Amino acid sequence: MVEEAIYSSNKPKVKTERPRPVYLWTVHDVQKWLRRHCGDHHPLYWELFLQHDITGRALVRMHENTLLRLGIVNPQHREDIWREIMKLRLKTDILEIRDLERKNNSNYD
Repeated sequence: MVEEAIYSSNKPKVKTERPRPVYLWTVHDVQKWLRRHCGDHHPLYWELFLQHDITGRALVRMHENTLLRLGIVNPQHREDIWREIMKLRLKTDILEIRDLERKNNSNYD
């Protein structure tokens, strides 16, 4: 069947390169993140993030009041963006914990 041929590829899995840590993100990287993760709000707020030179380091330090001071006055938009920032923080923390565990495990070898 055609379906079987599509799903049974014998390609070896390529190990993807680890993404650059958020705290090293440039303003351009934050713009890409905003477009990808806050797509509905990107057209409304990309310029605010650009004007304020929001880098990855600044992004993960933001909270709802920061977003309000930035100029995002709609409470639902603020909550949506804040939720995505919190997800990013969590993902970043998990990666850092894994790195520490790997480092500790390699010290015992």
